[in-house]
Amino acid sequence: MKTLIARVWRALAGGMQWRILWLAHAKFMVGVTGIVRDDQGRVLLLRHRMWPQDRPWGLPTGYANKGEPFADTVVREVHEETGLEVKVGRLVHLKSGYRLRVEVVYEATFVGGSLKIDSKEIWEAQWCSPTSLPDGLHPSHRDLILSDTPA
Repeated sequence: MKTLIARVWRALAGGMQWRILWLAHAKFMVGVTGIVRDDQGRVLLLRHRMWPQDRPWGLPTGYANKGEPFADTVVREVHEETGLEVKVGRLVHLKSGYRLRVEVVYEATFVGGSLKIDSKEIWEAQWCSPTSLPDGLHPSHRDLILSDTPA
């Protein structure tokens, strides 16, 4: 039986194999977050308009576009939400398992630009020391900030 399945699979060739795999497997959204720091070690936090009222503060976050490298998502989202320019560093967190979402987090460094908030998504932005994070900060983002804080 396994031999027959293997023969049929090989006979289907590339395009049909991909269609079958697409139908048979879960589809995921990819949420990408940036831990953006300035030259003083402060982290950029945003008070998100669409987030729950009891925890509106968080890191710059958004969904990757189809075919977009995840590091580019950080650059795009930070710029769209704040007008700031960043340079993306290392990958610090990768997790799946939350519904149909994959979470990707990169460190990033502020490199320039002027703060210009997208008021459709963001109420306000602040540079915060890791030792003085605001109330209402999303718990997972607090953990990310503290676990990625340089010694």
